[in-house]
Amino acid sequence: MVAKNTICLWYDRDAEEAARFYARTFPDSQVGAVHRAPGDFPSGQQGDVLTVEFTVMGIPCLGLNGGPTFKHSEAFSFQVATDDQAETDRLWDAIVGNGGQASACGWCKDKWGLSWQITPRALTAAFTDPDRAAAKRAFDAMMQMTKIDIATIEAARRG
Repeated sequence: MVAKNTICLWYDRDAEEAARFYARTFPDSQVGAVHRAPGDFPSGQQGDVLTVEFTVMGIPCLGLNGGPTFKHSEAFSFQVATDDQAETDRLWDAIVGNGGQASACGWCKDKWGLSWQITPRALTAAFTDPDRAAAKRAFDAMMQMTKIDIATIEAARRG
């Protein structure tokens, strides 16, 4: 059963593949029901996967195989708070290494074009440091990065 409030993510035709990747990659994630089309539709035929119910880190989602008309953009992203460099590396490398694309400041896209922010908690702590000069140094260091390097952020924060 679909949750009362669900994020619907539009895919060309790979919603099930994407959902299974997310379930393998992120904790507290799973694939639920896979629904097949009861008739032909603009981007598919009767019997094709139409929607996939899945959860990403506890967030209910619905993958819709709607065809190539609409694409994901950075206007929507999942922001994942990581606890350490190992978790940051694992998630970043899973997304980018599975046909994804690295971007700036901890952002990356998966192979379906969905944006992810892999954000270490240490980065958030640095930005909210009451010492605004320390926060600025950490921010400036982040602006030079693709994947976030916690040791570099912490060194910049310390000055």
